[in-house]
Amino acid sequence: MPLFIQDRATDRFRTTAEVFGRYPHLQENAKAFRSKPLVEVDPKCLLYVQQREFAATTPADNCVSVIGSDDATTCHLVVLRHTGSGAVCLAHCDGSSTWSEIQLITKAVTSLSNVRDDGRFELHLVGGFNDDAKTSQKLSLSILAAFQKLEEEIHLETCCITEMNDAVVNGIHRPTVYGIGVNVKTGEVFPASFPHKGPAEELRSARTFTGGEMAGIYDSSRGLVEIGPCHWTSDMDIAFWLSQSDDTILKYLSTSPEAEPPHFVQHMKSTIQFLLSHPDSDSLFPGGQPQLYRRSESGVWERLVQS
Repeated sequence: MPLFIQDRATDRFRTTAEVFGRYPHLQENAKAFRSKPLVEVDPKCLLYVQQREFAATTPADNCVSVIGSDDATTCHLVVLRHTGSGAVCLAHCDGSSTWSEIQLITKAVTSLSNVRDDGRFELHLVGGFNDDAKTSQKLSLSILAAFQKLEEEIHLETCCITEMNDAVVNGIHRPTVYGIGVNVKTGEVFPASFPHKGPAEELRSARTFTGGEMAGIYDSSRGLVEIGPCHWTSDMDIAFWLSQSDDTILKYLSTSPEAEPPHFVQHMKSTIQFLLSHPDSDSLFPGGQPQLYRRSESGVWERLVQS
C-alpha cells in the first residue's frame, strides 16, 4: 500500500528535493516544526530511546508521558501513531536495516491498536542534514520507500528531514533539530533535549556499538524497560581508542564528525570503557535474563532484582 500525503497515494521518490517540490506544505510544516522551542524533558516522565532502539506505548500508560530520543545527525527519528487507539512508537534509525526496522515499528503500533478502532496511521520523520556523503538523503529515501511497501496505509504528516533539517553554522552544515519527543497522551511531536538518557545508558550504547540490531526496549503492559540479553566478544581490540585524540575519534567513529553534539567523544569513550570493564557480556545477564527497570515512586528507573 503506497504512502499517503494529503490523503493521496504517492509514487516512489528519487530525491528528497522531489518530496518537497511536489508537496510544498511539507516544506512549510518542516519550517514550522524546526522553529518550535526546544523542550528539555523531565526525566521523571520520560522513556528515552537510544540509537537502534524503539519503544511503543498507549495513552493508558501511567509510567511514561513522553518518549524521546536525540543525538541524531545523519540518523532519523521516526514516530508512528494510530489516531484511533493513540498507540505510538518512536524509533532511532541509523540505516543499518531499514526495511526490517520499519516493519518492527509498524508491528509495535498495530499490536497495541484494536483493528476495529477508527483512525489512521500517521507518520512523523525528523533527522538528517545536507552532509557531504549524502548519508542523510539515502536514509530519508530508504525510510520513505520502506513505508511505501507496507500493507497498512501510512499518512505522512511531518517531514523535517535532510535539507529541511539543515543549518549552516560558521560554514558547517549540521542538523537544526537533533532530538524530538512525542507526548504519549496527545500525540504532539516537538523538538527536545534530554539531560538524562537512562536507564542503563552505557549498556545500551555498548549493544549498539558492538553491532546489535534494532531492539524494542519497553513492555508497556508491565511498565518495564527491558534491556538484553545482548552479546559481544571479549577479544575486541578497542582499548587503543582511549589514547587517541578527540579529532581522531570523531573522524573514525562518526558518520558526520563536524556535526556531532559536544558530548559525542566523551560518550564514545565511556562506551568503550564500559566494554573493557565488562568483557564477558553474559555476566550482565544472570541466567540469560534481561535487565528490567521499573519506574519508582520518585520517578527514576530502578533495576528490578530477579530471583
